[in-house]
Amino acid sequence: MTDFAGPGDALPDIAMETPDGGTVKPSDYAGKKLVLFFYPKDNTPGCTTEAKDFTALKGEFDAAGVELLGVSKDSAKKHQNFIAKHDLKTPLATDAEENGLSDALGIWTEKKMYGKTFMGMVRTTYLVDADGKIAQVWNKVKVKGHAEEVLAAARAL
Repeated sequence: MTDFAGPGDALPDIAMETPDGGTVKPSDYAGKKLVLFFYPKDNTPGCTTEAKDFTALKGEFDAAGVELLGVSKDSAKKHQNFIAKHDLKTPLATDAEENGLSDALGIWTEKKMYGKTFMGMVRTTYLVDADGKIAQVWNKVKVKGHAEEVLAAARAL
């Protein structure tokens, strides 16, 4: 992890692509609370569950004045398919550019599975306050119950 990825620090203001071809960056949420959840890959079991859990609670996040944004390295087209297939209501962004936000946060990193080494996303969630400062970080997230835990923390912020 990098030095500026913890509570009290500002998120790097790096633009990401939206599924409709636009861009989004952390400063677009200035004055609002934001939950930024990074996940490894669209349409995989854990990532699908996580996105659906955040979608199911989106109304409660909205009521608490908290914006949601899911981020992976998948392409905008893959995000479109993921949203359509699972009727996701949570906005997604693509962080596919080299030196993107996940790189700057140190959560796009070397991983090992079945004896193979590869680059991958560490499932991480950031709760950002209305001033753009990181309020809380969940590293190496376990999906079950995570969206509810983040909602509770967001309501308390």
